[in-house]
Amino acid sequence: MPDSEKPGFDAPPDSPPEENAIEVPHTDLAPETLRNLAEEFVTRDGTDYGAVEKDLDAKVAGLMRELESGKAKIYFEAESGTINIVATRSLG
Repeated sequence: MPDSEKPGFDAPPDSPPEENAIEVPHTDLAPETLRNLAEEFVTRDGTDYGAVEKDLDAKVAGLMRELESGKAKIYFEAESGTINIVATRSLG
């Protein structure tokens, strides 16, 4: 199955975290906070989900699966005060 037809989170990975970034386990966040972060991430400009556009709930659900499986991680960079989600395949 081509990547553009796979269900779930197919967004391109963001840049690897800075050296001083702290990994934040998704389980440490309150459910509402995690949902808000996921919504913000999946609606960023430039996020590509392939040939078939997905609704917000499908995008968020796919990202949640990636976080739960460890295929994506949340990082907080204290100096800039930014938080980002990074696909683990981009870290290797």
